[in-house]
Amino acid sequence: MQVFKFGGASVRDAQGVRNVAGIIQQQRPNNLLVVVSAMGETTNALEQLTWAYLRRQGDQELIWQRIRAYHEQIIRDLTNKPEAFEPVYSLFSEVETMLNQEPEPHQHPDKVYDHLVSYGELLSTRIVNAYLNQSGLDSYWVDARRLVRTDDSYREGKVDWEQTCEYITDTLADLLETGVAITQGFIGSTGEGYTTTLGRDGSDYTAAIFAHCLNAEGVTIWKDVPGVLNADPKWFDETVKIDQLTYQDAIELAYYGATVIHPKTIKPLQNKNIPLYVRSFLHPQETGTAIGQFEKHLPIPSFIFKMNQTLISLHPKDFSFIAEENLSKIFGQFAEYGVKINLMQNTAISFSVVVDHRPERLARLMPNLQEDFRISYNEGLELITIRHYDEKTIDRVLVNKKLLVEQKSRYTVQLVVKDL
Repeated sequence: MQVFKFGGASVRDAQGVRNVAGIIQQQRPNNLLVVVSAMGETTNALEQLTWAYLRRQGDQELIWQRIRAYHEQIIRDLTNKPEAFEPVYSLFSEVETMLNQEPEPHQHPDKVYDHLVSYGELLSTRIVNAYLNQSGLDSYWVDARRLVRTDDSYREGKVDWEQTCEYITDTLADLLETGVAITQGFIGSTGEGYTTTLGRDGSDYTAAIFAHCLNAEGVTIWKDVPGVLNADPKWFDETVKIDQLTYQDAIELAYYGATVIHPKTIKPLQNKNIPLYVRSFLHPQETGTAIGQFEKHLPIPSFIFKMNQTLISLHPKDFSFIAEENLSKIFGQFAEYGVKINLMQNTAISFSVVVDHRPERLARLMPNLQEDFRISYNEGLELITIRHYDEKTIDRVLVNKKLLVEQKSRYTVQLVVKDL
């Protein structure tokens, strides 16, 4: 069996949904599991809705109405029989019921976040499923929250693999023999039934989870690019498509922030030697990039750009050395508040990290660090990672940039820069 994953860009409008349906219909109608992300920028909009709801801001209703109107327009553009999309309207009612209630006191905001933001995937999959059935292709809507079990690390749920694989195989093994199954990326639930998410852009990871548990023949991620490129075309000219990648190189690129693949995607596939394909939903006839057990490593330099980074430097107030005790305390607090470190560097009496600028998490972390450390930081920075670099590639990315931090290993260089 095969697993397909379609991201938000592929289903951002009615034409995108039709295109996805066409790709599915060109494949085998049975033994296919399709994982779908939220439509377009819906996850970002639902994030805004979550914070407006928690803070009881006046624009809460306006944000929600925009989200609802966006999905209703896609339905109108797809069909003149909206009754087939009744499950979508039931989801609208669920959200509106919640928004009309006061947030529970002392409820963790990340728990509320996961519950509300999950509706992006629930809405998109209901729409895709209904359209496929209208188009004459038998498809089944499957609730990923009933199958993917995690702990209660909201916004970064850790998968309980044993339970998850048991639920997935029991539910889907026979179902996939008779039709296509449509399910959600990014979401799961705790043992108590509370919705969790697997981290932003976690739908790739979901596809890998299902493939691992079902012993799939392969996973295809359908993107708006022709395959894995050596740089993001938004930030880099003259990109080159990479035809084949080893699992190791794919893991390295994902770890350093290559947006084409979620960092957790590769390992579940590598463990069972399941190939991963990255192909274009705009040109589905093209082969794209294959990731698997190949011998040759990355043939060209690859560039990864992470924007809106913050450089934080910690200095012990008692001028003690940065030793194991300090590092244990620092890492523990970063983990507790869910702040991922993208780069770290230390001297005898200072420790510096580069992190994504996430104000709500940093605001909770900083006061705790300030008890033991003096803190200085710079915002609005860029982290550039070059895999298989040389001096020419470094010089190329430093044009009109001021270099703040440089860190090199044998195959990788990381540069923290700001615009001149």
